[in-house]
Amino acid sequence: MSATLVVRGEAGIGKTSILEYAVSAADGFTILRADGVESERDISFATVHRLLVPLLPASDALPPPQRTALDATLGLVASEPPDRFLVGLAVLTLLSREAERRPLLCVIDDAQSIDAESAALLGFVARRLCAEQMVVLFAVRDPIDGPDPLMGLPEIRVAGLQPADARQLLNSVSLVRLDPAIVERVVAETEGNPLALVELGRETPLGESVTWLLPDEPVPLSGRIEAHFRRLIGALPKPAQQFLLIAAAEPNDRTLVWNAATRLGLPEDASEPAIAAELLDLRRTPAFRHPLVRSAVYAGAPMATRRLVHATLAELIDASMVDSRAWHLAAAADGPDEATAAELERGAAWAHARGGWAARAAFLARAAELTPEGPRRTDRLLAAAEAAVVAATPARAHALLGRAQATLADAQQAARARRVEAALQSFILPGRVPAILLEAATALQPIDPIQARDTFVEALQACLVSSQLTAGTTPREVGVAALAAHAPSRDPEIADLMLDAFATRFAVGYQQAVPVMRRAVGALASGTTAVTPPAGLTRWSFLSNAASDLWDADGYQQLLIRLETAERQRGALDSLRMTLGGIAYCRMWAGDFAGAEAAHAEAAEMGVAFGEDATMHVARKAELFAWQGRDDDVRSATGFFLSKRIEIAGGGVGVNVARSALVVLDLARGRYDDALATAVKVMADDPFPHGSQVLPNAVEAAMRSGDRATAHTALDRLRERTEASGTTWALGLLARSQALAAGGDAEEHYLGALDLLGQTYVKTDLARAHLLYGEWLRRERRRTEARTQLQAAFDLFDDMGAQAFAERARVELAATGARARRRNPSTLFDLTPQELQVAHLVSQGATNREVAAALFISATTVDYHLRKVFRKLGVTSRSQLAATVGDTVPEGTAFTATTT
Repeated sequence: MSATLVVRGEAGIGKTSILEYAVSAADGFTILRADGVESERDISFATVHRLLVPLLPASDALPPPQRTALDATLGLVASEPPDRFLVGLAVLTLLSREAERRPLLCVIDDAQSIDAESAALLGFVARRLCAEQMVVLFAVRDPIDGPDPLMGLPEIRVAGLQPADARQLLNSVSLVRLDPAIVERVVAETEGNPLALVELGRETPLGESVTWLLPDEPVPLSGRIEAHFRRLIGALPKPAQQFLLIAAAEPNDRTLVWNAATRLGLPEDASEPAIAAELLDLRRTPAFRHPLVRSAVYAGAPMATRRLVHATLAELIDASMVDSRAWHLAAAADGPDEATAAELERGAAWAHARGGWAARAAFLARAAELTPEGPRRTDRLLAAAEAAVVAATPARAHALLGRAQATLADAQQAARARRVEAALQSFILPGRVPAILLEAATALQPIDPIQARDTFVEALQACLVSSQLTAGTTPREVGVAALAAHAPSRDPEIADLMLDAFATRFAVGYQQAVPVMRRAVGALASGTTAVTPPAGLTRWSFLSNAASDLWDADGYQQLLIRLETAERQRGALDSLRMTLGGIAYCRMWAGDFAGAEAAHAEAAEMGVAFGEDATMHVARKAELFAWQGRDDDVRSATGFFLSKRIEIAGGGVGVNVARSALVVLDLARGRYDDALATAVKVMADDPFPHGSQVLPNAVEAAMRSGDRATAHTALDRLRERTEASGTTWALGLLARSQALAAGGDAEEHYLGALDLLGQTYVKTDLARAHLLYGEWLRRERRRTEARTQLQAAFDLFDDMGAQAFAERARVELAATGARARRRNPSTLFDLTPQELQVAHLVSQGATNREVAAALFISATTVDYHLRKVFRKLGVTSRSQLAATVGDTVPEGTAFTATTT
């Protein structure tokens, strides 16, 4: 098995010693090491590169997409910017294949100083370890500044030594016998920090007190230790101090350090006094005894000397190292310098090509600082803010945007700033986003119609999120403006079709929108469109809402298959997690609740890796919980979405998910009045697509509550929409709803509903048709026929795990004088979500490596899960597994094996 551990603690507390202990204990392991370096925090994937250097010769054996992504990230080939999680999969594959040969220990010290891309990637890898015989150890200095990509991983916090041990350590290193009162004060002030005790004890001059080292004012302990190191450094000869500064400015490339020392005229033995003082050990990388030594060297050097060192390093560095050279040039700059700013802009482009969005933001921000006042400076600030948004660092993006807004020069820059603002608001106040984007799109229309179109599409998509809680405008106003501004195209792209579909739906109405929604869904679902976004398909997943609104089960499924296949092949996890939400609904409708649970679980894993609140992902399962009859879980999940926090933020889609779930649960439990009260709220708001989806439920709730007026209102709206849609699913729901309202003439409608719904994979609605028909037959005193329908309903509900509906069918069966015949429960329910995903893919013929690529785990982990699947299901071969699992998955489901 594998394991991950994050060791946290303040500077000097002993984290590095713990890692060294682990390394010394790892007999028979391959050891990979990399330390975070402050100067490399803005060099994308720098830490990952150093960690993987010993394994890179083996990267040729990676699957081609992974190899290309990794090579592009490391700057070895030119390609489109790779998705960082496809790179993560490549790293995981490379590490796991090495671990197949020999157990592997990866040690990352000073993880708080590694670049953002490496941190996210290593966190991703650590979260996906299972059975690779690999250990990953991180050491992180507390407190950490900014987002923590390692949060949630197993961790220990290292505290200071106990007082008795601290006293013993201090006395053992002191050169003089210390007064007990002084010892107690030092132990108390340092809180048992070992490094502080050792350094303070060693520095004490003969016959002097250590109290002068511990001022009364509250100075952070790391600052005191750093000040101590500065005093040691200041006692060295000047050439040694300058050599230390060069090593601090370039901590990784030893050859470059020596070349710079020679260029600056330092003697060959310049480093020896620093080595003798145990501040430097050139046999190690990094060479400094402790990271605080490096900080003390760099922070204590005069600014002019620092600039000279960086300028020298920039002259000597290889021209192919675009980002490192640009960063040294920037550190050498003194005031505005357009030439250096342009170098930084090239460095930003280099980072972008490697998928380094955080690095791109940092380079562009520094380029803006060095750019003279004017529009070009503002453009660079806006570009930096955009990159920071993509890098999921909203605080940094907000600061950059604020600086840019003070110097906006024209309408295009103003519109661009509004788009960045909208992206930032989507993190906290999604209800405000449509109005901001509408303003930006309107301003862009006379300047850049293509940008305006894309911004209108973003505004319409934002309306799907904010829905009835949209602030400052309405979805209808956004739709009207988008239609007015959009010129029809003879050869429309997907963006054009999406704009027409959503704008018409919001501005004009359902019936008029059906043809354009169908055209947009069909174009993407069939793959006939020639336009496929190169960096992922996030924005197109919104089209699943149109398919749901049309009750187009096949289009919904095919669209998701195409999206998922492309996203898994590209490693585009950011968009895949959204697609998985749609897949979960597809599986749920098909009665495959275990498959829906698996899709939700995978999406949640990815969301947490992106820093999302895990509670949000649990809440998104509200309707699945409702179908499963899990009352407490439904109340908890819907409580999150129906909270004042979500209402204030403007997350209308969450409110609609919650209300839809409550309607399903109350119908299953026979609480028809409660179901109707909630359904009426959804009908009144008529959100897209929940306003259509709720109508059959509203008819049932109203008829069972005796509110025929509301039932006919819902039925009339349902008839208008289903007849316009014309899909088999839609017409089946209409027939079922007409049967409820038909009274004694219901049978023809029920039979029609069963026929139509039986032609779809939507088993949940088919089972409900059997249940309602059976209930009607019983009330017509046709008990024998009723038993057939109610047993069919019970079987379907019981097989899928819809326990509340199954209980409703069981009670009805009992009322006919029959007992529900429970079939053997499916052993698939015994599988975990990831085991179920592995089982589905293997049953479709995928190899272990193909499954690993599709699920972003290692092949060793696939083998581990597969052995558990075989044991739980009682099968011994892949063919037996296919026979057991295959018939539970509709043909062409989203669990499609792809070679990534």
